[in-house]
Amino acid sequence: MPDIQPFAGIRYRVSDAELPRVLAPPYDVIPPSYQDELYARDARNIVRVVLNREPGDAAYREAGRAYRSWLGSGVLAADDAPGLYVLEQAFAAAGRTHTRMGLLARFRATDKSAGEVLPHEHTRAAAKEDRYKVLRETRANFSPIFLMSEDPGGAFAAALEAARRESPVAAYTDDGGTEHRMWRVTEPASLAAFQRALRAKAYIADGHHRYATALRYRDEVAAEGAWTFGYFTPLDSPGLLVLPYHRLLSAGPTLAEARETLQGAFLVNDAPDAASAAREAAQSTMPYAFALAEPGGGALVAEALPEAEDLLPADAPASLRALDTYFIHQAVMPRLFGLDDAAVRYVHSQAEAEHALSIGQCRLALLLRATPVRQIVDVAEAGESMPAKSTFFHPKLPSGLVIHPLIA
Repeated sequence: MPDIQPFAGIRYRVSDAELPRVLAPPYDVIPPSYQDELYARDARNIVRVVLNREPGDAAYREAGRAYRSWLGSGVLAADDAPGLYVLEQAFAAAGRTHTRMGLLARFRATDKSAGEVLPHEHTRAAAKEDRYKVLRETRANFSPIFLMSEDPGGAFAAALEAARRESPVAAYTDDGGTEHRMWRVTEPASLAAFQRALRAKAYIADGHHRYATALRYRDEVAAEGAWTFGYFTPLDSPGLLVLPYHRLLSAGPTLAEARETLQGAFLVNDAPDAASAAREAAQSTMPYAFALAEPGGGALVAEALPEAEDLLPADAPASLRALDTYFIHQAVMPRLFGLDDAAVRYVHSQAEAEHALSIGQCRLALLLRATPVRQIVDVAEAGESMPAKSTFFHPKLPSGLVIHPLIA
């Protein structure tokens, strides 16, 4: 089980009304145009630390300078005592309202072999180096690693609910319409209740590069450097929402050619447009299903017949064979469409995919179903790694709401 500890979080000393001006999403979901908007919004916006726009290594030096300047001026300051932080996010998705709750805490990063924290994704060297340089310049974590934890007796959920009886220390609505409320937990009995409740292993949902960075930092500065920053939420939380990551293909067959290629191993049905095709694919109960759409409005839904599984490598692990994304990248793209991953651009919203289609920015849009949480757990338990961009947990956690200072 992860070693959960309270800490004196560093927070913006601004009103709730000002929080949307100074906070930002995680670095990896900030496109250049939004980065510019956040820069213009407020000179204190955390984007200047998590995704500084200076060229080269100057970006990391400027990130460290900005962070230290805000600490020195009192824009940022540490709470007066160690605590844990309960975060509630209320949001709408697919016509429904959801609420997700979780705990922001200091925890010790351990190797996968310890069985306490299990990943499910490959990490990329460039992204890990980028996050490491930010960490070295600031000695702080600005975005928590998102983790899911089993809660068989419901004690974790009960502790989260109990925290809501107090007044929140922060409340605001972000640019995407997600409402955030945060409570600070300092009473010893409540802290102990959380530490007792989080007794199961945790699975990384989001933040694999940050976790790898924490392990690298630990190895360089010894055991005290292993402490990092996480957000823990129950695995069975009704607000734990995973959205699909869609693929835009820059090459490959036309829709008509794809339809002909898929016939025989798939049930193929035409759809009037991308949105209709995506909805039909999402409702499929077949082992694999996806939609294809092309600029101009044509679309289809493909549902795999049993013989389609023969397209996968015979030695593919069971946990990976269950994934739509693994099937797409191991069978459909290379074997049927003759494509490798260089032909793929990833988008996490249907709207982005439809926009790309409307302006002819792709040959085909490949629209996927969301990956179920239990499949993510199965992959992690098997010690395997999913293909890139297999999951998109929504909503993202804010950067800068609570900042975790490193111990060493």
